[in-house]
Amino acid sequence: MNVLIVEDYQELANEIVDFLSKNGYLCKWVSSQEEALEEISVNEYDVMLLDLGLPDGDGFDILKSIRKKKLKTAVIVITARGELNDKIDGLQLGADDYLTKPFALTELGARLFAVIRRTHGISTNEIEIHNFKIQLQDYRVTFEEEIINLTKKEFDIFQYLVLNKNRVITRLQLTEHIWGDILELNSDSNFIDVHVRNLRKKLEKFAKIDWFETVRNVGYRINM
Repeated sequence: MNVLIVEDYQELANEIVDFLSKNGYLCKWVSSQEEALEEISVNEYDVMLLDLGLPDGDGFDILKSIRKKKLKTAVIVITARGELNDKIDGLQLGADDYLTKPFALTELGARLFAVIRRTHGISTNEIEIHNFKIQLQDYRVTFEEEIINLTKKEFDIFQYLVLNKNRVITRLQLTEHIWGDILELNSDSNFIDVHVRNLRKKLEKFAKIDWFETVRNVGYRINM
């Protein structure tokens, strides 16, 4: 998942980036309201970790902007402001969770994963699709209990398409969510198609995958 971290305290931001990166998340860090608003205007993020006390404004203004634009980005507020009124304000403005500093990184990871599951309508840590099972936290795909040896990128692509089932995902969207903040001109490269082709070959060794659709000149779709 693609995470935008909005935090002006560099040491904490570095700790979060390091922890989440080791747990399979793709992270981008900004330290101001201006940078955050610019990022969400040009890139899609699955989750934003949002500090409120920014040097050039209040993080609540960013939250208001996200909800006004009806972006699908989930927001977890991370802040030293632990007063009940602040928590109520954050949740009423559309925050998906509210975490008061200081916090353990393991708690942040658990809350982040819980928010992602909720936003995608998942009640367990495992997704099943046509007898294939994706174990989200273990980064494992199996078919009838047999492990399929996928690379990290192949797993990320499969997981992202399944989480967005029945929806066409463009090559540019895959580029941004799997590889990060890459210029649009790179979306015409065939490196995405190569990874998808390799993924398909590995899945086809176990079963027919006519539900894994290529939408010509656009991208891909997993049909449930």
